[in-house]
Amino acid sequence: MTAAGLAPSPAPIAGAEWWDLVNGSTAWQDGIFYSLAALYGLIALSSFIQVLRIQYRVPEYGWTTQKVFQLLNFFVNGARCSIFAFRRQVQQVNPEHVIIDLPGLAFFTTYAMLALFWAEISYQARGLETEGLRSGFYTINGVIYAIQVLLWLLLWYNPNPSMIVLSKLFIAGLSFSAAVGFLLYGGRLFFMLKRFPIESKGRQKKLMEVGRVATICFCCFLARCIMMCFNAFDKEADLDVLDHPILNFFYYLIVEILPSSLVLYILRRIPSKLRLAQYHPLNSS
Repeated sequence: MTAAGLAPSPAPIAGAEWWDLVNGSTAWQDGIFYSLAALYGLIALSSFIQVLRIQYRVPEYGWTTQKVFQLLNFFVNGARCSIFAFRRQVQQVNPEHVIIDLPGLAFFTTYAMLALFWAEISYQARGLETEGLRSGFYTINGVIYAIQVLLWLLLWYNPNPSMIVLSKLFIAGLSFSAAVGFLLYGGRLFFMLKRFPIESKGRQKKLMEVGRVATICFCCFLARCIMMCFNAFDKEADLDVLDHPILNFFYYLIVEILPSSLVLYILRRIPSKLRLAQYHPLNSS
């Protein structure tokens, strides 16, 4: 019995009730989406600063793989930042999958560049031609974007559940292929460096760099693949709705924000400034 004049204490909120309360709260939804926008904005700013630093230090290098990688990271994270900053407006677009999925495709292309770079190093070390790798990279990406555009057009024309499932499974397949690519080419380069006979500080740093980046990218793309499979068949795991903000937060944190932050930190070193004695113009005699 309770004392006279005292109201009974409210019952504690159960875990499932708390989850539903947060998911159904407009304030929580906006807070989580703005938090994601802020995190993506910080990564985009960091990548843009890196591009400026590389350009300022070694402008004569042109558009190297590192500079293009940083620039693509800026575009991908900037796009995600804008999407989550205007998430409610994005939900009104038909179909909203175009805006939500496009940065994910660009994320795939951005990190596939690392696998391409490692594959080129591996081929060069074995004395093999690398021209086919880069042209194959462009061709494969062109086919991927063409298929995705076709799926978007079909979704716009006839947004039935089976087409939505097919579109999500396509992203899951891409993520799985990216995970395999990092495991294959990252692992190949790692063991090639490990067998390299000369012990040096630079070799050890590169060995750790390749191993860490390959592991991070393999895990993030595999996690994306698994989550997209759940997303395709389970409405409770739907990421394209406003009332699953907690799921959105942890999904994007695990598959994009944390991996991008860690990889960009690991690859933060920029080329040393060339000395006059090291630089020889192409037209010098």
